Amino acid sequence: MKNEIIILSLGGSLIFPDEIDVEFLKKFKELIIKYIKKGKKFVIITGGGKICRRYQNAAYEISKLSDLERDWLGIHVTRMNARFVRSVFNEIAKPGIIKDPTEKIKFKGSILIGAGWKPGCSTDYDAVLLAKNLKIKKMVNMSNIEHVCDKDPNKFKDAKPINNINWKDFRKLLPNKWDPGANVPFDPVAAREADRLGMEVVIMNGKNLENLEKYLDGKDFVGTKIHP
Repeated sequence: MKNEIIILSLGGSLIFPDEIDVEFLKKFKELIIKYIKKGKKFVIITGGGKICRRYQNAAYEISKLSDLERDWLGIHVTRMNARFVRSVFNEIAKPGIIKDPTEKIKFKGSILIGAGWKPGCSTDYDAVLLAKNLKIKKMVNMSNIEHVCDKDPNKFKDAKPINNINWKDFRKLLPNKWDPGANVPFDPVAAREADRLGMEVVIMNGKNLENLEKYLDGKDFVGTKIHP
């Protein structure tokens, strides 16, 4: 659909798994430009990923950080990642990065880059708030998993992948509160708000860019679609 805006939540571990993944980012940029030429627009929200948890864990070992300090540390990592991705898309992205998803935004270009906002909020939640702000109904969570499963696959061998699920059932799989160091498929606070807004959120392995293309083309793809 021409002029359709899609939010991409770009996991930090895709940007910086062990070192900056230059080859992935080159291909990601090419894909985004390809679809901009077809008339789509993108909001890209960067996460913190593995490097964020390394900072948090190391700091906690040294100083026993509070949740508030852990959150702020994570926020600044997401902002550094966002600033870097903004540089990658320098020719076409709106100048600066969005730090407050509730601020008044004039989105006249093709790409908008955002990052973490404030303690108590994940970048999942920031992305959903930006969706509300800009009246966007579709979001892709580019994660390091191919599907959400009905139970933790790291603990249960009989865990089954989920292709389609409504928000009511999906939220039963999540904890009730946001934990800044938690490793969950989607922030429970963000899930509650996305449910209220009637959004479609897709969780997929962001490393597989061909699969992302299939989704953008309206074809069958590998991932979990969460819907009203």
